[in-house]
Amino acid sequence: MANTPQAKKRIRRNDRRAEINGARVSRIRTFVKKAESALEAGDKTAATAALAAMQPELARGVAKGVLHKNTASRKFSRLTKRLATLA
Repeated sequence: MANTPQAKKRIRRNDRRAEINGARVSRIRTFVKKAESALEAGDKTAATAALAAMQPELARGVAKGVLHKNTASRKFSRLTKRLATLA
């Protein structure tokens, strides 16, 4: 158990940050799933729109520190490649 006031405060702060970051990651996953489902359906216009909505969410996740830059880049690259094969 934390003994110092600073350690107790860090525990409280970490709990708050974990909740906020969890919500951010969940939101990003939702956008990625929408893009993936549009690609699975073969709907090129919906997939293009979903990718356009997903890209800023990935960038925001990187800026906020919940995603690694390369992870976001890899996800976007793979989904873009799948969209290109849809044509």
